[in-house]
This record gives sequence, C-alpha cells and structure tokens, in this order.
Amino acid sequence: MKTSHSFELLREKLYSAVVSDVLDGLDSTNHVIKCQLPQVTGQTDKVLIGRCKTTLWADMAHIDPNPYELELKAVDSCQPDEVLIAAANGSFRSALWGELLSTACIRTGCIGAIVDGLVRDQLKMNAMNFPVFAKGASPLDSKNRQKVIEIDVKVEIGNCLISPGDIVVADIDGIVIIPQELEAEAISLALEKVSAENTVRDAIKNGLSATAAFKKYGVL
Repeated sequence: MKTSHSFELLREKLYSAVVSDVLDGLDSTNHVIKCQLPQVTGQTDKVLIGRCKTTLWADMAHIDPNPYELELKAVDSCQPDEVLIAAANGSFRSALWGELLSTACIRTGCIGAIVDGLVRDQLKMNAMNFPVFAKGASPLDSKNRQKVIEIDVKVEIGNCLISPGDIVVADIDGIVIIPQELEAEAISLALEKVSAENTVRDAIKNGLSATAAFKKYGVL
C-alpha cells in the first residue's frame, strides 16, 4: 500500500537510520545496501528520498552500434520524484554516469542517482546540485565498455533487492530500500519514531539520564 505522505514531508522528516530501525521491527532485515556507495555529488546535509527507477547494467567488450539506447530510454522515461538506480555489480570498467545524464534526469523531475559503479563529471554535477551516490570516479566513457541491458526490472545491489517503485532513502549514513508492500506502514512508523526521538532528545537535554530516558520512552 502506497503512503499518503508527500515526498517533500518525508525528505524533511526522515533519514536512513530511523527508516532502517522501523524496517527491522517489521522483520524486513535485508533493506540496507551492504556495500560502500558514498554520496559523491550534491548536498550532503540533505536526504535523498524517492521512488526507484531501475536499470541493469553489464560489462561489454565489443563494438555496439547503439551503445546508449536503453540508458537514454531509461533516463527519458523517468518521472518526478524518481531516483535512477544503476545496478552494475560494482564494476570499475568505466564511468557509467555523468553530467549529461544528470541534466537529462533533472529535466524529467528525477531527483538523484544511485550508481553501483563509477561516475565522472563530478564538478559539473556538484554545480547543478544533483545528488549521486557511487563507488568512485573515472574519466572513462561507458561506450563499448558498459551498457544497460534491462530497465524497470528487479535488481540487486549490495545483497539488497530493489524493485521498480520501491522507495529509496539515502544519506551520508547509507542507503535503505523500503519495499512497496511495507511502504505505508514503515513510513507511518518512521514518522512516529522521529517524533519520539525528538521527545527523548529534549528530555536528555533537560537533565534526564540516557538510562532513565530509555526506560521512560523505550526509544534509543
């Protein structure tokens, strides 16, 4: 069931750790991408939250007459509040993401990219404040080195399964995927937990010990 809350509210209130906590409580224990994909461009004090637009990539070593066909189709079909997911098995073969794809994404309303591989044009992507999470950078173009082989399919990054339409929550702590079947409940619980954490924080600031605060509110 889809959440009724706006993405603007979710970006204002939520962050990866609190969402991970509530998914743990819902017995969804494989919801965090378990590989290092730090934020390489965009504001690091912001949380990236949107729906997943998935692409599956493969390494290649031949001349392709249409090397960018599916990646351009994927980018052009992005919808507002979507995050482009590039599942490339952590390949270091080339930079599969850069300034021009980011520019095209912004035109569609896509708000960021999660890249299980390398990127380039970081200075230009930073200048446009487009948030990208990736393994690192390389100046190498993806032409005849990597390509999209499928779009809008279930993919896996860091032992975490990602379906088209799932919600991604990404910040400097990591990347969490909210499965669509748990979406409404998880987000409702996460908003409640944020409110409870605010209460506990205020209580500790006002002199209550951490032990007493946990005993009283049951939140840590």
